[in-house]
Amino acid sequence: MQSNDEIISPALGVFGWARWIWRQLTSMRTALILLLMLAVAAVPGSIFPQRSADPNGVTQYFDANPTLAPILDSVQLFDVYSSSWFSAIYILLFISLIGCVLPRTAVHFDALRSAPPAAPRIFSRMPAHIEVASKRGKLVERATALLKKQGYRVVVDGDAVSAERGYLRETGNLVFHFSLIGVLLAVGIGGGMSYSGQRVLVEGETFVNNLAAYDSFAPGTFFKEAELVPFSMTLQKFKAEFDIRPTSKGMPLDFRAQVTTKLGVDGKEKSTVIRVNEPLEMPNAKVYLTGNGYAPVMTIRDADGNIVYSGATAFLPQSSTYTSLGVIKVPDTARQFGIIAFFYPTVDELTTGALTSLFPAPIDPMLTMNVYAGDLGLDGGVPRNVYALDTSNMTQVAGGKSGVKGLRLKLGESAELPNGLGTVSFDGLKRFASLDVDYNPGALWVLVFALLSLAGLTTSLLVPRRRVWVRKTETGFEVAALARGDDPILEKVVNEVATALTQKDKK
Repeated sequence: MQSNDEIISPALGVFGWARWIWRQLTSMRTALILLLMLAVAAVPGSIFPQRSADPNGVTQYFDANPTLAPILDSVQLFDVYSSSWFSAIYILLFISLIGCVLPRTAVHFDALRSAPPAAPRIFSRMPAHIEVASKRGKLVERATALLKKQGYRVVVDGDAVSAERGYLRETGNLVFHFSLIGVLLAVGIGGGMSYSGQRVLVEGETFVNNLAAYDSFAPGTFFKEAELVPFSMTLQKFKAEFDIRPTSKGMPLDFRAQVTTKLGVDGKEKSTVIRVNEPLEMPNAKVYLTGNGYAPVMTIRDADGNIVYSGATAFLPQSSTYTSLGVIKVPDTARQFGIIAFFYPTVDELTTGALTSLFPAPIDPMLTMNVYAGDLGLDGGVPRNVYALDTSNMTQVAGGKSGVKGLRLKLGESAELPNGLGTVSFDGLKRFASLDVDYNPGALWVLVFALLSLAGLTTSLLVPRRRVWVRKTETGFEVAALARGDDPILEKVVNEVATALTQKDKK
């Protein structure tokens, strides 16, 4: 007989829904989904340049994609790891893991204190079972001693012996999950207290560790300027070695930044070398060598012979042979102008007439310049990229389609600028090093918890959780075993226990 009465579920209410949401959030399935989401959410951080690690790359991306870049920036794809959506996944995963691990820890703690379960009534129902005909003499005592020797916790109940081992498996599992929580905490707290700053340092220049000295600086949420330990660093010499063999010509062999450091005002100067993957250790900071290039030394004079620009200018490498791009802005003249220049360490001319560099070392260096006159846009109060020249309000007066050939200068040469703007000379050549000053107090703890998680995971995979029972029968004894999860040697364990008891019996 069918009933047409509608089944009405009771209303959960606020607390009921809260309890249901909490159980869903703290389930292992949800934790795994959140972990997968965190991995997927981190992918854009490796696709798009990040402000915290590559601010110049972000600027170049905006210059190359003026329409797309603001859209990507509106969804924080240039600040992935500090974005609201990444943080939300991160915090939910943290809560989910805690909600998963704490109840399991309580259950495991109770299991450690409880006795092994009593022997089943019918041994033959167990996955591994054997019956042995043997003498009855002191079987229980022998089984107890044997299983204790093999690391089992043993309880005797009349003619039966119950034993269990492998608690370390669950301990390892819990250590793994607690270590994941530790990694999340170390990354979160360490990232909040960390900072990362970049500075391009030309040979002979000195860097002082304060906010004003950085070209770009990305502080963590909890960072305070007082945490910057005062030290100075001077780039004395930058040396680069390149392969000259025909099969691998121009491949870099070694980069060395020879620096002099001094801690505080009265500290003693120390000379050291920074290499790729060999950072300089300073208090609350590590200084990494992340890039290098050439810095041609130029002097620009106006029509009256007054120096309006002088010094070394860092040129950004554009190829493996160090064809480099540089921008010079001259605002302090009667007529503002700018120069887009290319530097070729070992210049050569292609069949098309274009110039290129054959080798990254400065064997035959040359500068070429395109000159633009007009408003540099420096008086509007808007920050400008020092490595880019906005020519929207400028007129090209040399190079390109201006009708005047671009300037070409070898080392030591000088040339007249067009339209009576003055003169420019190529006086010397220096090198620069791109340095990244990084501090993250959580890095060591991330390593510690990562190693603990690896140890816990290895333990949980290698240690079997197993129960063994031995019972005296009228004709001898029987042995049974049960494992939590897959245990391919369960039958072997039962046979070995039976064989050991039989052999002892024969003695």
